[in-house]
Amino acid sequence: MARFKDNNFADRLSAQAKAKQALLEKFKTRPAPDSPEMQAKLAERKAIAEAREQREAERKRLKQEQQEREAAEKAAREAAEEAERNAEALAREAAETDRISRLLADEAERKAKRDARYAARKARVKR
Repeated sequence: MARFKDNNFADRLSAQAKAKQALLEKFKTRPAPDSPEMQAKLAERKAIAEAREQREAERKRLKQEQQEREAAEKAAREAAEEAERNAEALAREAAETDRISRLLADEAERKAKRDARYAARKARVKR
């Protein structure tokens, strides 16, 4: 069985000092902002950001074109539907006009026959 290791105050202080020293060393070994390595990383990040912006702009442009295309298709579809409705309305109107003209012609024919019968009857009575 493992023994419990008793850390006293001095051990904890030395461990803390070692950790702090390691952080300082890590910070000191970091390259300077004007070093070629940091300049290369900065340039790489800038290139990545520019590429991302270009991709976003391209996606936005494609989305805008798609919306415009859909709007044009919708407008064309609505125009075709409107033209179809107008054609149907004109056909119904023409059919109604034709029906009315036939009814008037039939009515005029019946009136002419009735007038002929009336005139024939009057002619028979006058003889």
